Amino acid sequence: MVEGRQAVRELLRARRRAVHRLLVAETAGEAGALAEILDLAGAAGVPVRRVGRDALLASAQTDAPQGVVAFAEPVPEAGLEDLLAGPAPFLVVLDGVTDPHNVGAVMRSALCAGATGIILGRHRAPSIGPVVTKAAAGAVEWLPVAIAAGVPSALSDLRAAGVWTVGLEAGAPTRLWDLAVATEPIAVVLGDEGHGLGRLTRQRCELLVGVPLVGPLGSLNVSAAAALSCFEVARRRAAAH
Repeated sequence: MVEGRQAVRELLRARRRAVHRLLVAETAGEAGALAEILDLAGAAGVPVRRVGRDALLASAQTDAPQGVVAFAEPVPEAGLEDLLAGPAPFLVVLDGVTDPHNVGAVMRSALCAGATGIILGRHRAPSIGPVVTKAAAGAVEWLPVAIAAGVPSALSDLRAAGVWTVGLEAGAPTRLWDLAVATEPIAVVLGDEGHGLGRLTRQRCELLVGVPLVGPLGSLNVSAAAALSCFEVARRRAAAH
C-alpha cells in the first residue's frame, strides 16, 4: 500500500511494480499532483475508485494519506550483486534504524544525492510499508533496495568487492569533511539513534567518520546525518569531474 500524493505519483511514474487500484477521496480536487496521478493511472489502466473521506481513512495506515491510497505489489528486492554492478557504487547501509519515518527520510536524501542503492537489515528494520514510502516521498520507487540477512556480513561482502565501508559515528577522530575516499566505490553506514553502530558493524567498517558538532547536544538525527554524509560524497564526486 502506498499513501500520499507524491509517493503515489512516483509509484505510477516509475512503473517498477504493478498497481492494482487507487482509492481517491470524493472531496479531493483534480488539480496539481492529483490531476497528474489520475492521468498516470488512466494511462496505465489502473482502476480508480472515489470514496468518502471516512472510507479512505479507514483503508489508510498513515495519519495523512492526502486523499489518495494505492494498492500495489511490494517493493522489489535487489541482490547485493545488483548494487555492485555499476562502476562506482555509492551505497547507504542502515544498521538497526527502526523508525520508518527515518528510514524513508534517509532513502529520500540518498536518492537525491545520487546514491545508487540502499541496504537494510532483514531484522531490526521496518518493512517498506506505507509509512516508509510516504516519508520517502517516492524514493522507494527509484532507489534499489537490498535486504541483508545481517549487516556485518553484508559489509564484509562489500569490502571484498572493493567498496569502502565508512561508518558515521559521533566523536570519530576523522571528520566527514575529510573523507578522501568519497570518489571511490563507497558505502556509508549509519546506526540507530540510541546506540549508534552495532559492535560487529563498527568492526567491519574500514573508516569511522563524524560530523563536527557545536553546542551541548551529542548527536544528530540519523536522517540528518545521512543527508549530510550523502551530499558530502556527492559534493566530492562532482568536484572530481
